[in-house]
Amino acid sequence: MDKRSQILLKTLVEHYISDGQPIGSRTLLQHSGLDVSPATIRNVMSDLEQLGFIASPHTSAGRIPTQKGYRLFVDSLLTVKPLDSIVLQQLKSGLSSPNPSELIANAADMLSQLTQFAGVVMTPKRKRIAFKHLEFLTLSDKRILVIIVTSDGNVQNRIILTEKPFSASELTQAGNYFNAHFSGHTFEEVKQKLHAELKQMQNDMNQLMTAALEASSKKTDDDGVVIAGERNLLQVDDLSTNVTSLRKLFEIFERRTSLMQLLDNSQRAEGIQIFIGGESGYLPLDECSMITAPYEADGQVVGTLGVIGPTRMAYERVIPIVDVTAKLLSNALSSQ
Repeated sequence: MDKRSQILLKTLVEHYISDGQPIGSRTLLQHSGLDVSPATIRNVMSDLEQLGFIASPHTSAGRIPTQKGYRLFVDSLLTVKPLDSIVLQQLKSGLSSPNPSELIANAADMLSQLTQFAGVVMTPKRKRIAFKHLEFLTLSDKRILVIIVTSDGNVQNRIILTEKPFSASELTQAGNYFNAHFSGHTFEEVKQKLHAELKQMQNDMNQLMTAALEASSKKTDDDGVVIAGERNLLQVDDLSTNVTSLRKLFEIFERRTSLMQLLDNSQRAEGIQIFIGGESGYLPLDECSMITAPYEADGQVVGTLGVIGPTRMAYERVIPIVDVTAKLLSNALSSQ
């Protein structure tokens, strides 16, 4: 593609993102900065349409960018703007909690607030998180509350059912044993060690330890991915008019499995990843774009965060928000 075609495509995409209306040759002539005739612009537009970079809606003589056009724009023509100092300060303030779980939730909230789209943050994988402390408390004869504190500061309360009642001293003994032998070990390490050591314990203690580990391994609603601001998408004109697509999109937010897979795949890549429309491979996201970035803790990638919005989004503004949020979250988690 020659320079003139690139300039016209860039102008068209930028104006369409800004206005949401199909762009005609007169608008391009006024804003492209090119000293060419209207006929030349129409010819270039025709060529771009034949190449699949732009399309003509049935209701207008103007053109709009296609998924292919957005992709070329993002990859080759986009000028990313540095973050405004006020926005940067908002992010720094929002990502200053000493609690890792709060940091994850705050990151999702900040992404949503600053972009007015949906913010998503994949929580650190459990296998990298270690036990810190475990305590057993009696609720009734055969119902026991297990309080689990992990190395990332997360506190889980789980209830387990046992075949026999345990005394307070037995529960204290079990908690002390668990903390002495398994504190500082990851979930996977505990499973392996516990399997070997339980053979040497009495059956009652064996049952209690096994139940505690199974309870701690169960997922909660907060496990996997934190989502904030999904209702912002109801206010996006490009999405709100298609009720069927919106319903399918919100099903992804509720079930989260497909979203987790996409975020997990993004985690394996370096830096910013941009999925435009059908590039994500998930039908409900065909009319959306997703911008993601991995984040770290102590030099190791532990998760991915990002923004989901319409394909007609201000990429030059959203990309640095995602990028800086990932870096600030990494710094905050690494300094814990």
